[in-house]
Amino acid sequence: MGAVIIEGIGACFILLILCVVGISNGAVGAVHLYERDVQERVTELGLTTAEKIKKNAIIFKLAGLIPLLVLIILSVYYVNGAHGFWEPFWQISVISLMEGLFDRIFIDWYWVGKTKAWDIPGTEDLKPYISGKPIVIKWVFTLVGYPVLAAIISAVMMIFIK
Repeated sequence: MGAVIIEGIGACFILLILCVVGISNGAVGAVHLYERDVQERVTELGLTTAEKIKKNAIIFKLAGLIPLLVLIILSVYYVNGAHGFWEPFWQISVISLMEGLFDRIFIDWYWVGKTKAWDIPGTEDLKPYISGKPIVIKWVFTLVGYPVLAAIISAVMMIFIK
């Protein structure tokens, strides 16, 4: 269990670094993480383009989220030596839920919602940046979707790793 907790902390740290890099030259650099209305406003203000937003979103997914998922899988199967269904399932669930709760509580609620680090001039009237339906969807995906994803990964890996 100790290794899984350390791996969960590592996943949180990786997500934190991705966000720090994303906003290192201003929050507009990570506007792909904001809701559509903020992205449209930033584009209208001439702070970025729709193409640049799409490019940054693709880079974030390819260079950040996919490697994070791969790292979690490698940790569970090759570092921890998990096998079967239940052992990898609970480990992937714990690591991903730690990362997801860190994202929802520290990044979304505190860092984006309570500090000025993610503020984009000209979009103040659109704050809070994360509220209503989007926040509910994020919480549901974190609490339900992550374990479902862990189950799918565990089931697929059970076929390939004997």
